[in-house]
Amino acid sequence: MNDLQPVALGDEPADLVVKGGRVLLPELGEFQARDVAVKNNRVAALPEDASDVVGEQTRVINASDRVVAPGFVDAHTHLDLHQTFENAYHYALESGTTTVVSEVTGFGPAFGAEGVQEFLAATSYLPIRVAATVPPQPVLDTFEPAHEDPDELANLVEDSRVVGVGETDWIHAVGRDTPAEELYRAATLANKTITGHGAGCTGEKLQAFASIVDDDHEAISGDEMVERVENGVHAVGRYGSIRDDMAAVGDAYAEVGASEISLSTDGMWPRELIGEGYMDVVVRRAIEEGVPPADALRMATLNPARHFGLSDRGTLAPGNLADIVVIDDLEAVNVTTVVADGEVVYHNHETKVAPRSYEYPDHFYDSVDVSTDPDEFRVPASAAVDGAVRAIEHDHGLISLSTTVEPPVEGGELVAAPEDGLLTATLLDRHPDGDGTGFTGFLTGYGAFEGAVATSIVWERPGVLAVGSGDDVRTAVAHLNEMGGGWAVVDDGDVIAELPARVAGVCSDLEVEETAKLYDAVESALRQLGADADRPMLALQTLTFPGVPALKLSFSGYADVFARETVGLAPE
Repeated sequence: MNDLQPVALGDEPADLVVKGGRVLLPELGEFQARDVAVKNNRVAALPEDASDVVGEQTRVINASDRVVAPGFVDAHTHLDLHQTFENAYHYALESGTTTVVSEVTGFGPAFGAEGVQEFLAATSYLPIRVAATVPPQPVLDTFEPAHEDPDELANLVEDSRVVGVGETDWIHAVGRDTPAEELYRAATLANKTITGHGAGCTGEKLQAFASIVDDDHEAISGDEMVERVENGVHAVGRYGSIRDDMAAVGDAYAEVGASEISLSTDGMWPRELIGEGYMDVVVRRAIEEGVPPADALRMATLNPARHFGLSDRGTLAPGNLADIVVIDDLEAVNVTTVVADGEVVYHNHETKVAPRSYEYPDHFYDSVDVSTDPDEFRVPASAAVDGAVRAIEHDHGLISLSTTVEPPVEGGELVAAPEDGLLTATLLDRHPDGDGTGFTGFLTGYGAFEGAVATSIVWERPGVLAVGSGDDVRTAVAHLNEMGGGWAVVDDGDVIAELPARVAGVCSDLEVEETAKLYDAVESALRQLGADADRPMLALQTLTFPGVPALKLSFSGYADVFARETVGLAPE
């Protein structure tokens, strides 16, 4: 007989009882008047009255007039960007989040399998469970040669904390062979998931993509979300620092119900994590968009747990981990108590845990050392065709288009014209096997931006991006090298704002509150110098991201997303 049965039968006391609440039974989509009895970090029983198992040592939490739900599960996020999670996890716990499924698109592109292993190690001892997906980016060869051996990443799929293969942009996999297929085979053999990134993928292309992937978080309308469900792809809605797609969740719910939709943040940056919350605000937004509370909670508990094979959580049914959330205002999703793995970690708005530290390998702190040779930032006048060159035009959000510009010529070079909103854009390769060199093109649509900005927190590539004009561009890159990564904003030779991100060049290991302040400072400096993009930091760091159209940067040219090829400065 196991240790839960005596409690369920009323013969032995529980360790913890949550008493008097309305307990969510996500399988039924309803709330019932139950108590929750916990023994040895697992739910032992859900009796109508647990008084018989309350002993002298039993801790009792009064949940009268409150909702009791399973701990929230974030179905898709990026914990290895912006901020080390060990310094920020307590904010996620306070929101009721007890499990997170994360990509490894920050550490993975630079360090391959080692990056995944270090991510798992850094998060292994936290009182919040972190599951990971193996990043396919290091083996993709659409625009640049692959950096990593697929076998090394495929071997990680067997790890108990790895729930599958991470997001693959559909352009890499639909209608073409890809080295990532070895990762897909490993996931299929291990009965684990394959995550898709299907932005703009519809019709026959989506059907082809559905033959590969199990879930997708890129539907931005109700119709797109329904189309994914119709094709057997689990739909993941999101609210976070990148997008708010909860209106799509509300529209899709009206047609397909709750069972094939999960909720996620897709990344909650330090400022929003502190100022807004985490999965509590995601559930709240779903309710605001018309999803009944019981089903909104199911989308953040049972659905993602089942989808990712996390069979011991997502519900308070007996035998599951005692991850419990007490909510005193269901419409506002106001979390008052959180139990993680049977331990009370947050109660009456008081956090019982604190930030933790992790010592990464030395080379993780010294991973940004790219070229500052002046030639890296120059574009010869001979690159123009009748005075014109191809350029990226920032449109909005993550979207950047292809355009043609006619840069001024000075000393045999094509140069920026910041007063006209024409800037140079350089991407330098910082992969350990690279030589620190890259490609320089042009950018418009960012504003009449004077000075320069450099960042190593770019999406899906181990690179340093530098945008601006004149020698300030080199100065910004040099300062980034000195910091070990992050953000640097330069005006007339002076660094006016910085954010160090010395862990793998993509994560700050400062206290999360300090990181949030520095993000504000960097954004303020960008605005001060003339950036008028709606989200100036997001606009820059996604210039490397081929998951959305139409023209992006690679290390050897522009990445033409629709043509799936690298192109040069010469206009079409």
